[in-house]
Amino acid sequence: MNYLFQDAFNELSYYTLSHEKEEFIHQYIVDAFAAQMAEKNTKKIAIAFGLIGLYLHLEKEYSGKMVQNAHMRLAKYKDKLPEFVLPKDRGDITVFDVLNAPDEKRHEKIEEWMVSVWEAYKGSHKKVEEFINNYL
Repeated sequence: MNYLFQDAFNELSYYTLSHEKEEFIHQYIVDAFAAQMAEKNTKKIAIAFGLIGLYLHLEKEYSGKMVQNAHMRLAKYKDKLPEFVLPKDRGDITVFDVLNAPDEKRHEKIEEWMVSVWEAYKGSHKKVEEFINNYL
């Protein structure tokens, strides 16, 4: 993984973890980053849970705390997780775009980042939805 991206993610984590609301926006950046930065040697659970988190928030309007709880419930089915094809393009918005957004726009930029990554995985949407329907 590119250390510049990891450093940027760590910096953004300080910001998101300082927002202790029920929404738990930190979960959003964890999932977007995991799906966007995945490589062929990335653990299957990291990719799957990243995509599941994006799906639950963007399609089912789960808060970050609800996504976190779903991840905990789904962990017992890790051996049932589907394989996902990593698309070449993983979205136009990155962790750097979020970091460079002014504080008052940062939450909005996180949402845009999530949408960008989720849309890049368009070919995986059905697999994610089927897994959720079967196991959550």
